[in-house]
This record gives sequence, structure tokens and C-alpha cells, in this order.
Amino acid sequence: MMRELLQSVTVYLVTGYSDLRQGIDGLATRVQGTLSLDPYSRSLFLFCGRRRDRIKGLLWEGDGFLLLYKRLDNGVFRWPRTETEARMLTEQEVRWLLEGLELEQPGAIKPGKPGALY
Repeated sequence: MMRELLQSVTVYLVTGYSDLRQGIDGLATRVQGTLSLDPYSRSLFLFCGRRRDRIKGLLWEGDGFLLLYKRLDNGVFRWPRTETEARMLTEQEVRWLLEGLELEQPGAIKPGKPGALY
């Protein structure tokens, strides 16, 4: 289910620590106020708490918000803690994140640049 959902929306990772006690209204207010993004867009906003073993997702479905929650039984998410911002993720980065990998994979092949001839 999650893979199909992720293919149809833009995914934003909200860096830094988030208070996961917040519900839909608190997270939507943070997206709109602190991040200056539209919580009513067709975007999934991902938040992570201090323990890094659980995440919350906020998604507007047109007639209401969907609040997603995932808690790991073993392990932690590799979540950027630099500052409070929203970072747009590619499908591959979302997959890495949900598999417990770092978003920056130094050994990964970088996307090519169209028109670059050798």
C-alpha cells in the first residue's frame, strides 16, 4: 500500500526533531507556518521524533487529512537532524529511508545529465 501511495505524491522529509504527540492540526500548522508549504497540496510530509524509531506522515486527500504512523520493532530511521526544513525526496530516497539506509549513498550511481556527450 505504501509504495503505491508514494508513487502518486510528492514526499517531503521534515528534518530535525518533531514532537510526535502532535496530531493533524499541529503538524499541518507546522507545515504551513514554519516551513511555508501548503499542507493541502498533494504532498506527503514525513516527521520523526527524537528516538528515531517512529515516523508520522501527513497527507491531504481532498476531503480530509490522512495521518500515517509507523513504529519500528528493531532499528532506527536515518533521519537528517541538521535544521528544521523540508527536503523533497525522490522515490529512491524514500525507499532507502524506509529500509533504514542513509539518504546520501556515496556508492550509488548518480543520475546522468541529458545532453552530456563524451
